[in-house]
Amino acid sequence: MKISRFAPIAIVLFAFTLVACANTVRGVGRDVKGTAQAVEDTVKN
Repeated sequence: MKISRFAPIAIVLFAFTLVACANTVRGVGRDVKGTAQAVEDTVKN
């Protein structure tokens, strides 16, 4: 019975963890893209 009481809490925590990871990966992707653009601009000049 204790497992069924904590299951909804575990599911919500797992969902928040997935959302946080998605945001982190998205942020890293933006950083890499920005760095690549800066390098490309430097090479062109």
